[in-house]
Amino acid sequence: MMRGRIARLIVRLGSPWRQGASRAAALCVTIRGRILVAFLIMSVITAALGAYATMGVRNAGLLVDKTFDESLMSINYARAAATDFAAMRAAFARRWIATDTDMRAALDDEFDKLGTSLTEDLAIAAQRSQSVRATRAAESVKRAVDAWKGICERLLDGTKLDVNWATLDQYTVKVDDQIDLLVNYTAGDGFLYRQSARAAVAHDIQLNVVGIALALLLSALVAWALARRIVGPVAVASNVAERIAAGKLDVAVPKGSADELGALLTAMGVMRDNIKAMMDREVAQRRSAQARLADALENSQEGVVVVDANDGIVLANAQAADFLGVSPSLLKPGTPLMRLQPALQATGDAGRVLMARHDNLSATTEVSMPDGRWLRISRSPTRDQGFIVLCSDISRLKAQESSLRETNLLLDAALENMTQGLCLYDAQNRLEVFNRRYLEIFGLPPDRIKPGITFKEVLEIGIACNNHPDKTVDQLLVERAPLFSESGVGPHMIEFGDGRVVSCLSSPTSDGRMVVTYEDVTERRQAEAKIMHMARHDALTNLPNRVLFRDKMEQALDRGEKLAVMFLDLDRFKSVNDSLGHPVGDALLCAVTERLQRVVRGIDTVARLGGDEFAIVQSSARPTDASELAAELIETFSEPFEVRGHQVIIGTSIGIAMAPADGSEPDQLLRNADMALYRAKAEGRGTYHFFQPEMDAQMQERRRLELDLRKALIANEFELHYQPIIQIASGEVGGFEALIRWNHPERGVVMPGAFIPVAEEIGLIVPLGEWVLRKACMDAAAWPGKLSVAVNLSAAQFRNPMLALSVVSALGQSGLSASRLELEITETVLLQDDRAVLDTLHQIRDLGVRICMDDFGTGYSSLSYLRSFPFDKIKIDRSFVSELGKENDCVAIIRAVTRLGSSLGMTTTAEGVETEQQLEILRAEGCVQVQGYLFSRPRPLKEIPSMLRELRPRIRAA
Repeated sequence: MMRGRIARLIVRLGSPWRQGASRAAALCVTIRGRILVAFLIMSVITAALGAYATMGVRNAGLLVDKTFDESLMSINYARAAATDFAAMRAAFARRWIATDTDMRAALDDEFDKLGTSLTEDLAIAAQRSQSVRATRAAESVKRAVDAWKGICERLLDGTKLDVNWATLDQYTVKVDDQIDLLVNYTAGDGFLYRQSARAAVAHDIQLNVVGIALALLLSALVAWALARRIVGPVAVASNVAERIAAGKLDVAVPKGSADELGALLTAMGVMRDNIKAMMDREVAQRRSAQARLADALENSQEGVVVVDANDGIVLANAQAADFLGVSPSLLKPGTPLMRLQPALQATGDAGRVLMARHDNLSATTEVSMPDGRWLRISRSPTRDQGFIVLCSDISRLKAQESSLRETNLLLDAALENMTQGLCLYDAQNRLEVFNRRYLEIFGLPPDRIKPGITFKEVLEIGIACNNHPDKTVDQLLVERAPLFSESGVGPHMIEFGDGRVVSCLSSPTSDGRMVVTYEDVTERRQAEAKIMHMARHDALTNLPNRVLFRDKMEQALDRGEKLAVMFLDLDRFKSVNDSLGHPVGDALLCAVTERLQRVVRGIDTVARLGGDEFAIVQSSARPTDASELAAELIETFSEPFEVRGHQVIIGTSIGIAMAPADGSEPDQLLRNADMALYRAKAEGRGTYHFFQPEMDAQMQERRRLELDLRKALIANEFELHYQPIIQIASGEVGGFEALIRWNHPERGVVMPGAFIPVAEEIGLIVPLGEWVLRKACMDAAAWPGKLSVAVNLSAAQFRNPMLALSVVSALGQSGLSASRLELEITETVLLQDDRAVLDTLHQIRDLGVRICMDDFGTGYSSLSYLRSFPFDKIKIDRSFVSELGKENDCVAIIRAVTRLGSSLGMTTTAEGVETEQQLEILRAEGCVQVQGYLFSRPRPLKEIPSMLRELRPRIRAA
């Protein structure tokens, strides 16, 4: 019993394996199986060849890595040791001649750090070397450097008379010789490893060539075996298919094998049988269709006559005999057309169409029969050189056409006498109908406006007639596009160059057309404009009234502008009005209006609110701007007025409300300004007052800031920080930009954006700018000769005629070379449009100072400024750099600026670089210099040495 269970278990477990084996055997018999086997064999060959090639590439990579790590790195660090020793010699020389104690201490510290760096470079060079001789050479260098340092210490001691600079030079030569020997050893080791690597790579190449040859041989054998089993049967199947396609349905289809080709041959046999059956069915259907066609012709409302090439009737129905007025017996098949000629003479034109025999057998005509009927007779040729004649009764259609013609005449009369212009356009915007009034309104020539022209062509003719000066056809098409919308459009006003206004109204029809009407509403618009002007302006002074003034304020507030709303009241006006009469009072109000309009700017709004009350909206105003305008108004109104032979002396009191600080609604601002006016009157008239204590507090705060600024320059509270400017190509520091900071005793560090605008307004920017220029030149004079310093100049400094002399003085006092000084200006300087500014720039540039255009691309006319002055450098604003990697248009802008700078011979510098991605994009686009937090924040002068040391690894990596 147990044996039986084991046997059943073995059978059950073996069954899936047997089924899988049988399926695999069946698959190998098929074409797909054979192709699969061939594909697997080719894949194995390819995989083996690829695996071996991968191993060869991996071994070559290991050789490259080892050569770099153990040879090139050793050479680099040996050369770095030479550089450190040269720096130590320079530091010792500067230490020997330095007299300042702090300077000596700094140089001693720098000397020690360079010695530590040299020791580290020698240790790494020895660690990475390939031979014992290189390691020993590194140790010899270290011993020679230690001996040289000992000589230096004895020289500094001053008591050792057995050493001098000649002794030091001898030790220096020994150190240089030992370093050169170390470099030569490391370079020789690299050459030996290079030869070894090349031999290993050549060996791998030979093995790869042999493997490829074997793979090609095996692939050719597999392809030959596969073609032998497939190509022959495919040729047999192809021959059978070609004969069936040629219509030889009696072809014998051979019996195929068990693979796909055998199934294909079986399917071809079935297809041959199906085609035979389909052809039999088609013949039967064609005979049935002919019978149904004959029935349809007999019951058709159209008369049909078919004539063969010999002018014999092939087919004719009873309706044709009725239309032509002949006996049906004359239209029997086989009857020659000549026998019909006597019977067709009474039909006139109908008989001639039927009997005509000429080359043009295609013709359609309408003929009138003697009994009053109208027939449309169409004749068309057949392929057997005969023709077919179709006859239709169109008597009802003719009656409708006559009625429609009369209706059209009435419609034309109505169109031509309309007071409005009218046009009808089809679905493709082609003109179909227009009237005379339309031509008159637009002044269009009748000989050029024809049905069928497009709406675009109509506009082009209108432009030629000077209806739309300064506009193109494309602009007009965009403006008039709503006229052809599916829902139509309400009144659309068209304004002409001569001042005329035309109201346009469009309405779609059910069939896709568009009806457009035009009405000249010039007089109506002028009347409406006059009424609107009177409703929104003061009748006496023609100034905006309270309604328009409120609208102006509301529009400015919606745009988010900062406004100053002033409420003015004329002092002593009532006494003038009472003593001299209302005509003089009215004339005085007009004179007041003239003075107001002379004082305010064109963008400001002046209004008369009633009586002797006026109001002003000062756009884009700060409290200081409002104070200046109010003071100027009070001074202007204090001068006497000459009015109709009377000298009148009045004054004004002003209340001021600032938006949005004092309110965001027009009524609220007017109310607050009115309250401020009352307070100004209470303080004695002839003055102005701001609304709310908070605004006064802000003004007090600003005055305190002004006082602190004046004290800060005297108290030496300002300090310069420096940010490095990096050369992209070499990775070296090319110079620094000087940036001012204010160390306020109470506020802490104040950034320039908080106090520079105030300094410009109070005139402190000139002495402050001179201090920055002198300090930056003094600091830069102590730097290595290749480092430059960049100083920003304010537009206000160019109002100082002594600016060029200030630059000369700063250079002379510091001893700094003019070529190491860069002055950065913004286009605000050139906006002054003053020839003196350009003269000053040329004077400074003639000194050898480089001039840089800062924040390039953020203004309005930077390109024109590049033509007005030959700048040495242009700086790309940080707003473009910060968006690199996010917005493609910023990359395009930077590419354009760098190419522009290159073509004009100007250096391009990008500021605000904070990421490696931004640096790589700028490098790819050809930018020359960069600066930003990626390298360093602006730091004080004392931190510049440590900053340079921190930047050294980045410079080496670059």
